[in-house]
Amino acid sequence: MTIRLGYQIPNFSYPGVPNENLFDTVVAQAREAESSGFDTVLVMDHFYQLPGIGEPEAAMLEAYTTLGALASATSTVQLSTLVTGNTYRNPALLAKTVTALDVVSKGRAILGIGAGWYEREHHDMGFEFGTFGQRFERLEEALTIITPMLRGETGTLDGTWYQARGAMNNPRVRDDLPIMLGGSGEQKTFRLAARFADHMNIICDLDVLAHKVSVLRQRCEEIGRDPATLATSFLVMGMVGENEQEAKELGATIPDDRRNRAFLGTPEQVAEQIQERVIGAGIDGVCINLIRNGHRPGVVSAVGAALKPVVA
Repeated sequence: MTIRLGYQIPNFSYPGVPNENLFDTVVAQAREAESSGFDTVLVMDHFYQLPGIGEPEAAMLEAYTTLGALASATSTVQLSTLVTGNTYRNPALLAKTVTALDVVSKGRAILGIGAGWYEREHHDMGFEFGTFGQRFERLEEALTIITPMLRGETGTLDGTWYQARGAMNNPRVRDDLPIMLGGSGEQKTFRLAARFADHMNIICDLDVLAHKVSVLRQRCEEIGRDPATLATSFLVMGMVGENEQEAKELGATIPDDRRNRAFLGTPEQVAEQIQERVIGAGIDGVCINLIRNGHRPGVVSAVGAALKPVVA
């Protein structure tokens, strides 16, 4: 199953909620998403909060620990990062990690992965950041190791960045655990997606989305792959209010660099906009986050009810 309607949780700062109850609020959102038509719940793979959402020292749960716990708190939704920073983990270990998530969730894991970009996290925590080109070299080597390990084969590579010598990956519950790449790079990311991925989550401004879809299809055709076999989704920032006034107030908090990726309005208004500007651009599915109010009971359900017909 691919992602048609995903709910991303990028914010773990909830007013009035102490740290010992923080995960309860995450679970409540995931369960609300599951019961209202979302097929996937996703979390960011970061250690600090992102610029534009909050301060670096704001709460940020480690992704795979969180997803593993959500596996026991949910029963049907797929579970994924959007997306794993490749630079943070050895690739063979990452293959084991996501496969363990698949086992404990009874076949609901997706490996979302990208090259990594948040330099401060790398600097503060001692991860090698490297150049833009080096991070994509590392991602290609990592996928060369990870992909066979998810398919019931061993991972072997004597690479510049990574080595694996017949790395085994047991137990598994399936040999087709989906791989999703996230990003928008036409030369590097899209070529890797055409080679390795089952799903491409495109992260870009809305005014170039149709162009990105066209280029992704070209990258598939260049290697003889049917573009229809590579599913797509788009990450939406939702500023969704119960009424237009609340939505307008939420919209005032949109970071400047995300204004062309945000949707503002009531659930029904946002669904109409997504139908026109995202699905209309040739995208198969939508991942939405509700950064400012997704933790408030009922908001996720209202958005799911409005969006479900759009991606049906």
